[in-house]
Amino acid sequence: MKRFITSIILGVVVTFGLFVFMAFLISSGSSPDDVEKEKIVVEINSTPPDSETQQRKLVPPPPPPPPKQPPPPDQPEPEQQISDSSFNFNMPSVNVGGSIGLSGPGALLRDGDATPIVRIEPKFPTKAARDGIEGWVQLSFEINKIGGVENVQVINAEPKRVFDREARKALRKWKYKPKMVDGKPQHQTGLSVQLDFKLGN
Repeated sequence: MKRFITSIILGVVVTFGLFVFMAFLISSGSSPDDVEKEKIVVEINSTPPDSETQQRKLVPPPPPPPPKQPPPPDQPEPEQQISDSSFNFNMPSVNVGGSIGLSGPGALLRDGDATPIVRIEPKFPTKAARDGIEGWVQLSFEINKIGGVENVQVINAEPKRVFDREARKALRKWKYKPKMVDGKPQHQTGLSVQLDFKLGN
C-alpha cells in the first residue's frame, strides 16, 4: 500500500516538473525581439528578381535543309528520222458496202452511211524507209455506235508483215460519225480500206 501511494506522489511530482520545464522553454524561446526578427526575415518580396533563365533570349533553331530534288526523268530518245526521203500516204475513202471490198480513189460515202471525222496517217516504219521499201495494206474493220473503229483485221498486204502493225495502229485511231437510221446510230460491219506506204521525193 505504501509503495502504491509513493508511486502516485512521485508521478505527480514528475509530471508537474515536466509542465514547469516546458513552460520555461516556451517563454524563454519566443521573446518580442525574436518575433520581430522572424517577421523581418520571413517577409517575401512581391516581385522577385529576374533569373538568368528568364533573361536568356530564345534562339530559333536553324531552318531544315530543303528537300532534295529528284533527278529529272530520262528523256526518250527520238526515233531515227530518214532525212533523204519523204513519205506519202494514200488516204482513200472507205468502202461501206455490205461486202468487204476496196474503195477506188475519189469514192464517196452513200447517204446515211458513216462519215469520217478524224483520220490518223500511219507511221512509216524506219527500217522500211531506210531500205527503200514501199507497199500497201488492205484492212477490214467495224464502226461502233459511238463512231469508234474496232475489230481491225489485215486482209492482204504487200510486202507481207512489213506495214501491218503501223496500218492497224493508225486505223484504230480513226473516228467516224456513225450511220443513222431513224435517228439511231447503227453498228456497221464489213468495212474495208487500203493504206498505201510510198516514198516520195
